[in-house]
Amino acid sequence: MAADVSGHIEDTSLSTALSERYLAYAMSTITSRSLPDVRDGLKPVHRRLVYAMQQLRLDPTAGFKKCARVVGDVIGKYHPHGDVAVYEALVRLAQDFAVRYPLVEGQGNFGSIDGDNAAAMRYTEARLTEVAKALLEGIDDDAVDFRPTYDGEESEPVVLPSAFPNLLANGAAGIAVGMATSIPPHNAGEVCAAAALLVKDRDAPIEALLGLIQGPDFPTGGLIVEDAASIRTAYETGRGGFRIRARWAREEGRFGTWQIVVTEIPYQVQKSRLIEQIAELMELKKLPLLGDIRDESTTDIRLVLEPKTRGVEPEVLMETLFRLTQLETRFGLNMNVLGANGVPRVMGLREVILAWLDHRHEVLRRRSAHRMAAVERRLEILEGFLAVYLNLDEVIRIIREEDEPRAGLMATFSLTEMQAEAVLNMRLRSLRRLEEIEIRREHGTLSRERDELAALLDDQGGGVKLRWKRIGQELERLRKQFGSGPLGTRRSTFAEPPKPFDLSSIAAIEREPITVILSQKGWIRAVRGHGVDLAAQKFKEGDGLLPGLGVLECLTSDRVCLFATDGRAFTLRAGDLPRGRGDGQPIRVMVELGNENEVIALFVLGDGGRYLLAGSSGRGLVIEAADLVAEKRTGKQVLNLKPGEQTVACTPATGDQVAVLGDNRRLLVFPLAELPVLGRGTGTTLQKYKDGGLKEVRVFDGGVGLVWRPGAKTRSMKDLAAYVGKRAATGQPVPTWLLRE
Repeated sequence: MAADVSGHIEDTSLSTALSERYLAYAMSTITSRSLPDVRDGLKPVHRRLVYAMQQLRLDPTAGFKKCARVVGDVIGKYHPHGDVAVYEALVRLAQDFAVRYPLVEGQGNFGSIDGDNAAAMRYTEARLTEVAKALLEGIDDDAVDFRPTYDGEESEPVVLPSAFPNLLANGAAGIAVGMATSIPPHNAGEVCAAAALLVKDRDAPIEALLGLIQGPDFPTGGLIVEDAASIRTAYETGRGGFRIRARWAREEGRFGTWQIVVTEIPYQVQKSRLIEQIAELMELKKLPLLGDIRDESTTDIRLVLEPKTRGVEPEVLMETLFRLTQLETRFGLNMNVLGANGVPRVMGLREVILAWLDHRHEVLRRRSAHRMAAVERRLEILEGFLAVYLNLDEVIRIIREEDEPRAGLMATFSLTEMQAEAVLNMRLRSLRRLEEIEIRREHGTLSRERDELAALLDDQGGGVKLRWKRIGQELERLRKQFGSGPLGTRRSTFAEPPKPFDLSSIAAIEREPITVILSQKGWIRAVRGHGVDLAAQKFKEGDGLLPGLGVLECLTSDRVCLFATDGRAFTLRAGDLPRGRGDGQPIRVMVELGNENEVIALFVLGDGGRYLLAGSSGRGLVIEAADLVAEKRTGKQVLNLKPGEQTVACTPATGDQVAVLGDNRRLLVFPLAELPVLGRGTGTTLQKYKDGGLKEVRVFDGGVGLVWRPGAKTRSMKDLAAYVGKRAATGQPVPTWLLRE
């Protein structure tokens, strides 16, 4: 008898209890909700939807049923979650702009690319597509394992047989606990071709696979402008990304006018939200070249962009839109999936395809074994029929006279129990001669099939080779079925990666003077005009103007460079900086600058300028202004530093002499020409130190002299003669006048 545990309390620490429960929640989210299975490319909710529709006999040739009926079956039998979430998953499987190869054929309002919601589930109807039918092929032939549902009353497949490469063809996206997945859709014909190559050679190099799989194939089309090296790295490692641009063309009008027509937009971009974004930027005067935008879309996308003047170059106009709007997006690649053992990990392209092929091999073996058992059962029955056909009179006598006809048949004709039962269940009209001929014909056909299945299942002989040959034939059939026609034709095409495009000149229409203000705590803003009264500027409590470099007068068309202590350069468009009477915006929101790093230089990036960069270790280099331009928020690592080091100076290299002051209180002056001009690196030694490091550095014109501090006395080269030496020397003790300044 079990002990009475009512009222029993066990003490445990809160941290232990939370850890155990959070871990259980995390594992449930990872394995049962967010990550797809590498074998069928489905999450549990999608797998249960497809299986429930198959149970409802919603085949591609059958009639439609209300989506409410489907959702009710799913949440009642297989997926105990909210009906809204399940219906949203069903809707997405039917949207041809969201799924490359829809698994559900919808009838009714299933939403639009504008972001419109689908009608309520009581109004819409659905059935499976041919793609879903391929995923389910063999589900009734013991091809996969089944497990009890949440209430134990039904059973559901652990994974679908998946005769279609769904993971790569339709892609997947999901966010779990501590991990996520992001897989773009691909062309099924190309995936099947790559899989056929791996059937012949499992060690085929990634270059051979990429010769067949060009890259993603998005349902909404668009242009992929990623370079080949990045695509190769992404598919080899399973991590990367792809830049997608809208497809556009110039359309000529009357009297020399023209307009741009956008016919395809990037994947997962809502058309209505895109138009709103462009309209907002036009209102903020951040698209000075664009005159108007119109939506002339019907079932096909048609966005009309009119330039402000006819003299604008279409390519320049589109570059401004690509930079600032969702006409260009980036789709990340993170092939983090559940393996056949249920363990999540990031796989490369070859691993993903091989995992699917191994699953197909196992499905073929199990289906063949299931068919073999059925054939052998039928052959046994047919052999019993043939045995009794030789003496039908005796069979009839036994049935009429024996008390136990089954035992009599088994003893007289040496039949098995199953054969005797089949004979007893035989109809009288089956005793005619013609039926015997049909039985012999069926027996011969099944005997040949049994021999073929035996060869296919023979692991000791050539069975494995035969199975892979059969899989290769299935791949060819799939490629012809889904890799051609309107559904299989590639929609996304490739273009050369865009070259660096200088858009600074386009702001000339709206060019105006502004003053950039940077605070001590890293807040940046722009104020209209030059010669601003700094005393009238307000800052947050405890904050103020950054001494020495917190003010920069420029134009809205300029590019502003921020150089940080970690050796990275960041580029901002002056016209994009927040303006008005507010506090501005934290610089760390606009660029990815860590809290442990500070801005040490703020200047306008001009053409042809050079800058001297120096680190605390005393090493430095000269760099062209063009090499400081950074297109990304992460900036550009220009000066490489060792742990514990930081950048001390980023100063214009306008002059021919360099003055270096170290923590050792020694001064060294040497020609600027002794420093190399590099694009990036650790640089060369400016001054040698036994203790400490670099404190300050100046670049000056030897003919004019050195002014160490603004307003201080100018020191000529004659005054500095004692401190002139070669680069990397230790220098001389600092002069008293420098200590005073």
